[in-house]
Amino acid sequence: MALTIHVNTDTQDFPRNTSGVSWTEMNLTNDKLIFSAGSDTVIDQADIPTPQELNSAALLITTVDVECPHFFLADASANILDEIHNAGTGNKRYVFCAEFDAATASEPILEIWDDTDLDSITNYCLGSGVATNSFFRGICTTEALPGVGWTGSRLAGSGVGHYLLLNGGLGALSAAKDLYWNFRITIPANFANAASEAPVFAIKYTTN
Repeated sequence: MALTIHVNTDTQDFPRNTSGVSWTEMNLTNDKLIFSAGSDTVIDQADIPTPQELNSAALLITTVDVECPHFFLADASANILDEIHNAGTGNKRYVFCAEFDAATASEPILEIWDDTDLDSITNYCLGSGVATNSFFRGICTTEALPGVGWTGSRLAGSGVGHYLLLNGGLGALSAAKDLYWNFRITIPANFANAASEAPVFAIKYTTN
């Protein structure tokens, strides 16, 4: 079976394959997700930014919690940023999509780790080893909207309550299915550290 990841690069909140709605398939080898405060150069349809441009558009630590305002797909084949307009705190359902082309033996889950070893969460953004302090909050939207002012679960590692059940807790997939989720990033007020980090998103499942 095959797993394909898509992101909604449209402003409309409709499922994948809806006519007139732009969904972009990710190249999991070359494409990346970028989270930013945005700038004149880190903006929708701009060239993929340099590290210096990304640093200049970084989220800043302040005396209040800061929500990430801009989520982008860095599309390597086109060398552009595609904004994922509906990602974040809004009541939006169809934002990130995992397309499964066949049944699974277990429910697919989404985890976030600090590198491809998938065995530690030492990044500051993942709570420096304490999952309850992760900046990432996620929510499964396969079956319904997340709700106004949604909170979700803090995502970091594989501990119970810190990953997403992408089929909404309904178990393994009995047939091909699209699974959806949204997530937000919140930097806590007066956080004591600054860093440039690249956490790894992993979708895990078993097959027959």
